[in-house]
Amino acid sequence: MWVVAAVLSAVFAGITAILSKCGIKNVNSNVATAVRTFIVLIFAWIIVFATGAYKTLVDISIKSWVFLILSGIATGASWICYFKALSVGEVSKVVAVDKSSVVLSVLFAIIVFPEERTLWWVKLICLAAIAVGTFLMSDIKKGESKSKIAWLIFAVLSAVFAAATSILAKIGIENVESNTATAIRTCVVLVMAFMIVICKRETKFIKDLKGKDIVFLILSGLATGASWLCYYFAIQQGQVSVVVPIDKLSMLITVFFSLIVFKENLSKKAWIGLALFTVGTILMAVFT
Repeated sequence: MWVVAAVLSAVFAGITAILSKCGIKNVNSNVATAVRTFIVLIFAWIIVFATGAYKTLVDISIKSWVFLILSGIATGASWICYFKALSVGEVSKVVAVDKSSVVLSVLFAIIVFPEERTLWWVKLICLAAIAVGTFLMSDIKKGESKSKIAWLIFAVLSAVFAAATSILAKIGIENVESNTATAIRTCVVLVMAFMIVICKRETKFIKDLKGKDIVFLILSGLATGASWLCYYFAIQQGQVSVVVPIDKLSMLITVFFSLIVFKENLSKKAWIGLALFTVGTILMAVFT
């Protein structure tokens, strides 16, 4: 069941990136992140109350609270960097670098969790293919100006924080109902997102939101909420080193949408990179 949840997480995550790109074309990226998080929060708590999971809140240990909060902070940091990268870079390149968090996630999982060390050498071979694929997909050209690769810095930071999120969440949701854990983490992300908006004095951009932008942000928020609920259920029930690679296949959906919708072009090197990333990810999921 958790494998199905991981696949659904990937589908919703892929849709999220496209909807988000549409929603932040003319919107400040931090404001967009805050609005989307608010939508995710509402969605997550509706699920919690609809399923009766709120009754488990009193049973959550202090340790779980701490790690859920830390994972929420890491998620907020990852989102802020990710949507900043999306606002200034091409979707296909940004997503490729961001999804490289699978490399760090699996390495961290192998180090932290003994049960993740099964066939560790196979995982390392697959990770090598994913890493090379990511490098090729980023398609950074020599001599490119700093302004043109600013997206790369934010995309890399997004990947690092995303990797930390997976490990912290795995620890935090032990013996915690997965929907409740998702809702708690989203509260932390929302606070963090709005703190960034307020500290940077970007609240003035909220009034600039137009109808079309709001619709896309709401849809991307709903897609994110669905992805999170599936992802953290899968993380709780399965192995991080298997769930994360499956989830990262969302890049395939995102890349193909970016080619069709945004008319982005992939170089031959980028196509080879995409193939390596995909093959490495599938082998990781199948053989480990």
